[in-house]
Amino acid sequence: MTQRILLITSSLFGDNGQSTGLAAHFKAALAERDVELIERDVVADPLPHLDAEEMASWMTDPAERTAAQRALAERSDAALSDVERSDLIVLAVPLYNLGIPSQLKAWFDRVLRAGRTFRYTENGPVGLLEGKSGLLLAARGGKYAGSEMDTQTPHLRHMLKLIGIGDVEAIYAEGLNMGDAVKAEALETAQRDIVDFVDRRC
Repeated sequence: MTQRILLITSSLFGDNGQSTGLAAHFKAALAERDVELIERDVVADPLPHLDAEEMASWMTDPAERTAAQRALAERSDAALSDVERSDLIVLAVPLYNLGIPSQLKAWFDRVLRAGRTFRYTENGPVGLLEGKSGLLLAARGGKYAGSEMDTQTPHLRHMLKLIGIGDVEAIYAEGLNMGDAVKAEALETAQRDIVDFVDRRC
């Protein structure tokens, strides 16, 4: 059965970004696998910051939306369609000022949608997307994984968990600005881990 994979890249440096390089290695490892790959670059094709007008379009009955509201709602609907039809969500993410790129946050703002990907209950929010998994490909200039300064990984895990994706693995290439030897070793380890993941999960 063909596995559907959604690959999101988010580096400001495009193909020259280290996280994009990890994404390229992931794609190469998929060669001859029975997969359908959907690729989205949220920097090359960015979404604007979410505003009240767009959020209101979601809350309006589709039959009653104006033409402008339909266009606004389509931003979220298109992003949601990618996620809903995918089995594996892969996020290639650089670390900018201890957080995620704002372009990726804008994408998440369209995907984390009450009533569509999660619902509120008396016991808290419950994700509505079941049977999916996630992979984080994280590129960082320093070394943060496992420390209190790594606020990025928990943030991404929480957002994916909100919509029902709790099975999330992370692969790191860290210390990329800490000298050529450290960089080379980090990239080699990350590339090896990517191949291992593909062998196990794809």
